[in-house]
Amino acid sequence: MTNALEVLEAQALKLSAADRSRLLERLLASLDVDPDIEAAWDEVADAREAQLEAAQVTAIPLDEAIARLETRFPG
Repeated sequence: MTNALEVLEAQALKLSAADRSRLLERLLASLDVDPDIEAAWDEVADAREAQLEAAQVTAIPLDEAIARLETRFPG
């Protein structure tokens, strides 16, 4: 890691969790995006939305989904 990157990382880690999250979102958005992958994710999202609207699946609250993930992937 370059010295400038180490300094930047240290500064970023001093930010609040909310600010680090916003920074992460901006950094990820700045990366080149593969249009084929984005299109595939759009198709998945559209299909899931259609399943919800057709009552083929049931939505669960976010806190329950997170709890399930934390149980499945501890740490």
